[in-house]
Amino acid sequence: MSPLSALRAALRVYAAGAVVILEQLLRRCRGGFPEPVFTPQPDRVAIVTGGTDGIGYSTAKRLARLGMHVIIETAFRCAGQAALELLSSSHLPASASQSAGMTAGNNDGKAEEVVRKIKEETLNVKVEFLYCDLASMASIWRFVQKFKMKKIPLHVLVNNAGVMMVPQRKTRDGFEEHFGLNYLGHFLLTNLLLDTLRESGSPGHSARVVTVSSATHYVAELNMDDLQSSACYSPHGAYAQSKLALVLFTYHLQRLLAAAGSHVTANVVDPGVVDTGLYRHVFWGTRLVKKLLGWLLFKTPDEGARTSVYAAVTPELEGVGGRYLYNETEIRSLPITYDQTLQQQLWSKSCEMTGILDVTLRYPVSG
Repeated sequence: MSPLSALRAALRVYAAGAVVILEQLLRRCRGGFPEPVFTPQPDRVAIVTGGTDGIGYSTAKRLARLGMHVIIETAFRCAGQAALELLSSSHLPASASQSAGMTAGNNDGKAEEVVRKIKEETLNVKVEFLYCDLASMASIWRFVQKFKMKKIPLHVLVNNAGVMMVPQRKTRDGFEEHFGLNYLGHFLLTNLLLDTLRESGSPGHSARVVTVSSATHYVAELNMDDLQSSACYSPHGAYAQSKLALVLFTYHLQRLLAAAGSHVTANVVDPGVVDTGLYRHVFWGTRLVKKLLGWLLFKTPDEGARTSVYAAVTPELEGVGGRYLYNETEIRSLPITYDQTLQQQLWSKSCEMTGILDVTLRYPVSG
């Protein structure tokens, strides 16, 4: 991507955001974003990535209020976990590093405070935290191992965590951070949990994968020859590409699940423009608008979480997948996201990058 292309990417992203903000303002003037009412979900288990902040926190809290057993995963590194991962990369035995990992994660002060607060506000004691750094494939494998050791079902996986428009940097595995954390991390996590999701779903009570994308996917370009944005880095282009990849991933996942006859569905949600802590790397003018007028133009985290919760629990989506949802309504995503050849290419490349079996070989999909 040339410098001029990087500038165009930035302008497209901010233009997309401006359109959404205008739509949100008009809707707020017409009555706002009413909270849907759902029936209790006392026997279901959910994992919410990035559940300690912003939309993820609001999603976890709302699911807990419905009676779900909620496991919060966080993408941030605490000092103890960072030290652990350095040890894990040494020649320590795998069992030692895994034991240390459980201790470091469970001792994270912020996550413990979030869990305590949600329990108090929802009167639901079935809320807990498991550490997982989505920027590290080893950490994702450890998270899945610890979860499966609990011997509990999994009915809802909310792929929510992410970074936005950060400076160029790499994950622990060497991937560009937007692509590696926002997309590949969730791709791997979902694939490793698919067997548990399949076992947990049943006729009339499907398990659900809910993945959070963004309106920026409408202005994104997917460069299959440079998914790492290494030619010329644009934080705006890289962020938008990761959100586009999540839509393609969701649609292909749904086709795989349907082809295998699984009682699991996959949908993608667009939360809108939400007042969270993700804006520290954006254009200063956007930060100023957020500071002065965020109360009016931006959704609150609770409002932004409503479509995620809707996709996770509404009876209207029982057995229904492959949908792009915005404000609890199905809309069309970018036309290229329906390109099944591109979906397959990205899926196969992602399997190669994460080192997992391409299940398309086991469950051939058709249109």
